[in-house]
Amino acid sequence: MTTRSTDAYRRRFQETLQYIDTHLSEDVTVDRLSQIAAFSKHHFLRQFSELFGMGVYKYVQLSRLKRASYRLAFRHEQSVLHIALESGYDNPESFARAFKRSTGQTPTEFRRQPQWTSWQETYEILADLRKTHMKMTHQLQDVKIVDFKATDVGVLEHHGDPALIGDSIAQFIAWRKHNHLHPTQSATFNILYEDPADVSPADFQLDLCAAVDRQTDDEHYGVIRKTIPAGRCAVLRHVGSDDHLGQSISFLYQEWLPQSGEEPRDFPLFLQRVHFYPDVPENEMILDLYLPLK
Repeated sequence: MTTRSTDAYRRRFQETLQYIDTHLSEDVTVDRLSQIAAFSKHHFLRQFSELFGMGVYKYVQLSRLKRASYRLAFRHEQSVLHIALESGYDNPESFARAFKRSTGQTPTEFRRQPQWTSWQETYEILADLRKTHMKMTHQLQDVKIVDFKATDVGVLEHHGDPALIGDSIAQFIAWRKHNHLHPTQSATFNILYEDPADVSPADFQLDLCAAVDRQTDDEHYGVIRKTIPAGRCAVLRHVGSDDHLGQSISFLYQEWLPQSGEEPRDFPLFLQRVHFYPDVPENEMILDLYLPLK
């Protein structure tokens, strides 16, 4: 196969994965997926398994259970019954059995105290699949230079294993809810101090931030105040899962920066989250990456 035909072949399956992402609450049929991929049903099933290393039924189930786990951990206003039905199960009992087989915890146990390390082991296969088969593509013209205004933020500092960041996110969400800082009124930022691949888990640090313009109750949640400073920044919009975030960051540093004639400023890379998973499908997540410039 030529490079062009190989790329076209992979795009057909990427479109299939994107369709699954956006229809997890619906009846995802093999007939429909094979139509999107433009293959016969029987060839599609075999090709999907050979290309992605798992069957399509397993992929859909894991994707639904992953989304369910985020809703259980971070969307406490949603009942287990609602999450079960949205995940394609007829009742909470069948959902509970499938969830426990996948994560080792019942939905109620996971909601109360998620075991993130074993969770990551379960869903690492989905992250690896996305990194391999749904790669990000950017052009130099996608990067814009803007003047960022100084922004005061409430910060929950996460120190330690990135696999356990879910606990910090839950604490951060609790602080936001307590102080009525809904993401639609209070912009959400992350400050990225280092690549988790470059440091030991114990040395990893990331800041979870929300813009604040008034006094808030921070003491009981471990939240402190910082300011993201004003200055010129290169901005790249990232659309899709956080699994691809490293690819967008690499593009900024490896391709755009050397050709731009710009120099980075002494402040870490940071991002603003615009659309959040699991409120939107993973392929529809949006964040803006900011590279501070001199």
